[in-house]
Amino acid sequence: MFTSVDDVSARLAETGYLASPAVATTVFLAARLGKPLLVEGPAGVGKTELAKAVARVTDARLVRLQCYEGVDESRALYEWNHAKQLLRISAGRDESWDEARTDIFGEEFLLPRPLLTAIRGDDAKVLLIDETDKADVEVEGLLLEVLSDFQVTVPELGTVTATRRPFVVLTSNASRELSEALRRRCLFLHIGFPEEELERRIVRLKVPALDETLAGSLVRVVGALRAMELRKVPSVAETVDWARTLLALGADTLDEALVRDTLGVVLKHQDDVLRVAAKLDLDTL
Repeated sequence: MFTSVDDVSARLAETGYLASPAVATTVFLAARLGKPLLVEGPAGVGKTELAKAVARVTDARLVRLQCYEGVDESRALYEWNHAKQLLRISAGRDESWDEARTDIFGEEFLLPRPLLTAIRGDDAKVLLIDETDKADVEVEGLLLEVLSDFQVTVPELGTVTATRRPFVVLTSNASRELSEALRRRCLFLHIGFPEEELERRIVRLKVPALDETLAGSLVRVVGALRAMELRKVPSVAETVDWARTLLALGADTLDEALVRDTLGVVLKHQDDVLRVAAKLDLDTL
């Protein structure tokens, strides 16, 4: 997939994803070693976007499993099209059960979900298992089985083994601790908030029409917000949203009145807005 760490950085940058050296190195190693990549970090720092960017630069199909509380094997792996099976049984009333059973548990009636989809076929794929920490422990067990051998057993059809392994990215916001068994199967990458210079480059890339000086001021203010004790500090995505807001308002400078009026773009709780409005001093930035 990639020839070097520099190749990862350059190709991801072409899609608009500016990777730090640590990110580029870990992506290269995951591709070279054929290991799943577990990416942790706060929301909005580019974990999901990393998987999307890898899919774009490698011309691979993105297969996404969005995890949530209650997601189960039928949603993650496969299930049968029961309505279609019933129609088939009704249409063949003169058949014996053994004859009907052989037919209704065939490929025509199988509904592959993301995990099965990712290991079938010879085309290049990126499997994104998003917000893994929101899934139940039972789903982790299923992931262990799939990611260990990249094969799935469908009792009625047999074992499906990947002929071309997907590039796997698991993301987590660390809302709960993932099992050590799952971590052992993955390379680990933590993506935190970027350094000021990198975030300024991200803003300039995503909102090129924004004045460079204003972009620098914006990034410094966001950095100051992150240093405060807030319920939710601004993410990179919210920094970009704020930059687009300033551009839409035609702002030339970042003054206190403008900051106060637009805090709702980057802060999502009223107590955070009140705390920042009382403490933020732009003259010190």
